[in-house]
Amino acid sequence: MKEYKQEDSKVEVTGFEARYYDLLMNIVTLGRYPSFIRQAIADLHLKPGEKVLDFGAGTGRNALLMAPYVGECGHITGLEIGEEMKAQFARKTAGHENISLLDRRIDEPLPFEGSFDVVFISFVLHGFVQDKREAIIQNAHKALKPGGRFAILDYANFDVDQAPWYVRFGIRKAECPLAEDFINRDTEAMLRSHGFARFEASFYFGGHLRLLKAYKA
Repeated sequence: MKEYKQEDSKVEVTGFEARYYDLLMNIVTLGRYPSFIRQAIADLHLKPGEKVLDFGAGTGRNALLMAPYVGECGHITGLEIGEEMKAQFARKTAGHENISLLDRRIDEPLPFEGSFDVVFISFVLHGFVQDKREAIIQNAHKALKPGGRFAILDYANFDVDQAPWYVRFGIRKAECPLAEDFINRDTEAMLRSHGFARFEASFYFGGHLRLLKAYKA
């Protein structure tokens, strides 16, 4: 496989793109993103009282969608480092006592151990080089309680050459250069090597996007 550097990534969004991230996502998906992300969050099957760790929490959009499912007895802890993203997260989630935000990198050692029911990551994992992906997966495994689930909302594994032209264009021209590298790797095998043992998947957009839930043994 081609060797990439983290500098090739577009995962850490800044400037104009960060300030208008939610709006831009709606535009590039022709208005389909809001209903898609609501369905994906519903497919997490969150339960009242669960504690969720949101890796790369962004603008807080996902945290706000998850909060009603876990209720007042549950909690969403977002991890984010982008200044524009953190500002939006704080503004959007103000007044929600079951949502909090920490300034933490997800590809560096984290202090959490066996304390979360769910770790969620949305369209972030593909933007890291492989050794950092492995570190993120290990952080998720460590943070989860036994039987907890790591939920990855991202690209599925598929043959990009056989995908429709607009998918190929999006992956190879508009997306992060690391995206195709992620698509070509066996995500389940990657997760198994870190101690995840059972998997459930929901697919979207013609099977090219996937919510993969991996359970800690």
